[in-house]
Amino acid sequence: MVVDVNRYVCGYCGACVSVCPVDALELVETWLEVHECCTECGACVRVCPVGALEVRA
Repeated sequence: MVVDVNRYVCGYCGACVSVCPVDALELVETWLEVHECCTECGACVRVCPVGALEVRA
């Protein structure tokens, strides 16, 4: 996984899912799944309204 999700902060709004250009994010009930096809573009991090996502260096 290249994107870390703070599950205590994430509100599961789906904003990150809708902006991912490679469909690497998926909401599964109350869980945000990050698939291996993530390119670390950071689009999800920039759009997250609560700052729950971070691209791991």
